Amino acid sequence: MKILDSLTTPSLLQTLQLIAKPTKTLENYATKYGDIFTMRVMGLKSPPIVFFSHPQAISDCFAVPAHKLDFKKATHVFKPLFGENSIVFKEARSHQQQRQLLLPAFHGDNLKSYGQAICQIAEELTQSWTSGTNICIHKLMSKITLEIILQVVFGITHGVRYQQLKEQLSALLEDVTKPWYSSLFFFPSLQKDLGAWSPWGIFLKRREQIDKLIYAEISERRWQNDAMRTDILSLLMSAHDVNGQQMTDEELRDQLVSLLLLGYETTSGVLAWIFYLIHSHPEVKHRLMQELSTLDNLTNPEAITQLPYLTAVCQETLRIHPIALICTPRMLKEPVEIMGHKFTSETVLVPCIHLAHRRTDTYPEPEQFRPERFLNQKFSPYEYLPFGGGYRGCIGAAFSMYELKLVTAIILSRFELSLTDKRPAYPVRRGITIVPSGGVKMVVTKKAKFKRQTILST
Repeated sequence: MKILDSLTTPSLLQTLQLIAKPTKTLENYATKYGDIFTMRVMGLKSPPIVFFSHPQAISDCFAVPAHKLDFKKATHVFKPLFGENSIVFKEARSHQQQRQLLLPAFHGDNLKSYGQAICQIAEELTQSWTSGTNICIHKLMSKITLEIILQVVFGITHGVRYQQLKEQLSALLEDVTKPWYSSLFFFPSLQKDLGAWSPWGIFLKRREQIDKLIYAEISERRWQNDAMRTDILSLLMSAHDVNGQQMTDEELRDQLVSLLLLGYETTSGVLAWIFYLIHSHPEVKHRLMQELSTLDNLTNPEAITQLPYLTAVCQETLRIHPIALICTPRMLKEPVEIMGHKFTSETVLVPCIHLAHRRTDTYPEPEQFRPERFLNQKFSPYEYLPFGGGYRGCIGAAFSMYELKLVTAIILSRFELSLTDKRPAYPVRRGITIVPSGGVKMVVTKKAKFKRQTILST
């Protein structure tokens, strides 16, 4: 195995490279060192972090039994954000039990029940648009995804608490997505509360205010005990584990905040990429608009989400710009073998989504945006894994895909847009995700008018 020598590239420099230019750093190291390479970040005493991009290596990583892995140590930097009860930090049996409680809220009939709300939110936040309206797509998508989280996940739609929570969450999310601010979570020595003026002090104060609002909502919801509510918080509150136990207030809080932080910037970033890529490729836009025009009812969420080319557009966007660059890191408790290489305990294994999606042997001309890849071929879960995979895959993957398709279809069905900045967008880090540079500036040219057409053959 070729190892990235931390002596020739100091660990601090590796850390700064990953923070400043994560995609380019990963690509450069993969070009130089191949399918498997080792980095050291977070200081000289940090464990070796091994990145994998080969499908067989990723399969081997996913197959490592949970009892051989320590997820808490591998993901500890996110603990101040998510809370210690988050599913991100649960291990082995407790993780499996937590997933069983959470999964029903994001699948089946529950998922379908969110469709109308998502469509309505997208319509309401664009209803004032007229010809000539200028838009920053990324800012718009951030507003839409936050509103979806408040209404569909938290189940809050109006009132003083809704406004306060919206303001506080917006401020927190804006802070943690700034590169310099989010870097605090990678350097624990900087996490010092030096008062209301210090970055960490501001974060702690804001987190405290948000927690008060969330706990107040949970308390009120328990008192109301309304069995007719279908928002995700209500479903989680009514869920029971195998022993008949319900989630505590603290567990509910940590799951809600985790869902917020993992589903806000990630989804809005992918939506920004979708609109940029569609409008940068006229042939893709033309074909997609033809498909949308075949719908009898553009307000039917289920019909929208079944459209094959719209699905392929979202899948190809997620291939090039996945929700996250890597899967959940896995620290070894004991030695394991991955694709013929032996790794010792304390090593951190990282299946790299970004690199796996750019393999030329899997995706010819991987930098090209070609949605038809997903119409003509089915990829394995070790070749295509935009939401991670294995037993630590993203709990909200189906919900996120549902959201991407509905928001895209609703806006495209109502307005014709064009890019105002013709310069190519490039990936920039924003918090834990990668977004298009410039935010994707667009202008409304006119309201869309559809005529029924026959979709192009594949």
